[in-house]
Amino acid sequence: MTHELDALRQRFLAVDTTTVSDVLEQVGCRDQALATDLVPLSPGQPKLAGFAYTVRGQRMPYDGPGDPDKMQAIEGMSPGVVSVWAGDAEGMACFGELLALGMKVRGCTGIVVSGGVRDAAWIVKHGIPVYTRYRSPVQSITRWKVTGAQVPVVMPGATARTVPVNPGDFLLGDLDGVVVVPAQHLEFVLAEAERITERESRIRGEIDDGASLDVVLGRYGRA
Repeated sequence: MTHELDALRQRFLAVDTTTVSDVLEQVGCRDQALATDLVPLSPGQPKLAGFAYTVRGQRMPYDGPGDPDKMQAIEGMSPGVVSVWAGDAEGMACFGELLALGMKVRGCTGIVVSGGVRDAAWIVKHGIPVYTRYRSPVQSITRWKVTGAQVPVVMPGATARTVPVNPGDFLLGDLDGVVVVPAQHLEFVLAEAERITERESRIRGEIDDGASLDVVLGRYGRA
């Protein structure tokens, strides 16, 4: 990961999903939050931030001891990505601890999976932030197979049925959920989110110092 891209990722870590979501609405992207049932694997996990590395899969029976396409997808991950697992998984886990660790050692900074994971306690110990729909002890081998990597995918949305995610889009996740920033809006959204964050920090500081909420909002405005 280049120094410039890592610096951008660190800047995103300093803002909140709520602020980013508000700014996205300014540019006409009103439905960029992922579904509310995609929740942190652990309440105390770090914030998630990185460029989308997409993995697509589907339920299908197959023979063999494992899924070579899944392994190949993980091998292709690079530092600074968030792996986004899309598809129709239901009931079984798309991956477990060892594959999550394999992603982490390749520099993956977080995982968002429209399905389930297993070995949850071990994944939490490795410190990689994960957003998932559910946990399951059932493996995906012979049940669910990777069908593509670094291709456009759709994930379930909070205010729309789906949210498109393309390789290179940016994902930010915190306790409020996950938002997807389309690559073409990245610079504007980040700069505006930083401006709003700095303003809200001043407001918060003045209120903490005893200033009246009405007075402070009158000074800074409510929008």
